[in-house]
Amino acid sequence: MSTFPTGFLWGASTAPHQIEGGNLNSDFWANEARMPGMERSGDACDSYHRYREDMRLLADHGYNAYRFGIEWARIEPEPGMVSRAELAHYRRMIDTALELGLAPVVTLHHFTNPRWFAEAGGWLAPEAIDRFRSYVETVVPILNGVEWVVTMNEPNMLAMMTGLAVKMQQAAEAGAEWQSPTVDEGPRPPLPAPDVEIGKRFVEAHHAVRDLVRERTGAKVGWSVANRAFEARPGCEEKKRELEYIWEDLYLEAARGDDFVGVQSYSAQWVNEDGIEPYPPHPDNTLVGTAFRPDAIGIAARHTAEVTGLPVLVTENGIATADDARRIAYTEGALKALGEAAADGVEVRGYLHWSLLDNYEWGHWGPTFGLVAVDRETFARTPKPSLAWLGGIAKTNGASLTD
Repeated sequence: MSTFPTGFLWGASTAPHQIEGGNLNSDFWANEARMPGMERSGDACDSYHRYREDMRLLADHGYNAYRFGIEWARIEPEPGMVSRAELAHYRRMIDTALELGLAPVVTLHHFTNPRWFAEAGGWLAPEAIDRFRSYVETVVPILNGVEWVVTMNEPNMLAMMTGLAVKMQQAAEAGAEWQSPTVDEGPRPPLPAPDVEIGKRFVEAHHAVRDLVRERTGAKVGWSVANRAFEARPGCEEKKRELEYIWEDLYLEAARGDDFVGVQSYSAQWVNEDGIEPYPPHPDNTLVGTAFRPDAIGIAARHTAEVTGLPVLVTENGIATADDARRIAYTEGALKALGEAAADGVEVRGYLHWSLLDNYEWGHWGPTFGLVAVDRETFARTPKPSLAWLGGIAKTNGASLTD
């Protein structure tokens, strides 16, 4: 018997900039052109044109949900200039998901901004919240039939990236190479903690649009938070709580008026008296340098539910590996940890694997997270065994995990 409830969402996630290609008007596209050591996204996976093919891969393999994003830089390429064609494009994506029996989980902001927004001061500009609300008001009319809306992806990581951007630009001018916020492999300085004041800015942005979306669409509304799944060394619980607030709990506490909270976790990390311990070199480490910890998603779901009291939706969980057998082993462990959390009372509403496709990993093409490989010359999709394996789990609503 499955520990997952009826109506549980089984799917995969993507982000527009990482798969669509040709996101010319975004701030990240501009960064790619000027940052040393940064690979270009280019045509990415050409999913802007091949979204039906991608969704059909999920539908044909037994999944019932697909998380994808709407790109603000396409909707509003210049201030106040709304592209009706792009609105129609994303509405076609929603219609295609519904037609194929996939619940669309729509993300309104996934890291990238319009170039003009960034050049006008970005999220730290006085007008930023009003500009974001205006964008969301523009998008809301196309969300009919969408039951799950994520306002912002990982605001805690976005707060870190906002502060890091200034340092990286200064480093680029000095000839230093790009430091991806998601790739830990190799010698590199530790990522800075998210600035709490910048984080509060994203809380304000989320609250500015949450009720608007809910009232005009009837959708369940929340945001997704990157969970580090911290574990404390003996005597370091207080340090762990301090870091949890900076990295996670500020954003989780802000979600308490939401309908759900998106949980995103890939690995666990130890905290000692000095702070977060770097991942030690190990042959089991992933392609992005993180430890092989499939149990992290269970830790993350429990912590999120404890802080928020809300239902949780796993909006991202996966592993960067070239060995698909390891992907299956990791995902099996993650689902069992999630099932144990659900059995203990955590209200888990779905599991959306990261990612559907091998995609552009924020400055790098090397790390492969996908259930489906993509030929970067022809864009041919090649399903990996993990796509069918996880689809088989979905068809039984997780019951086959105990076989």
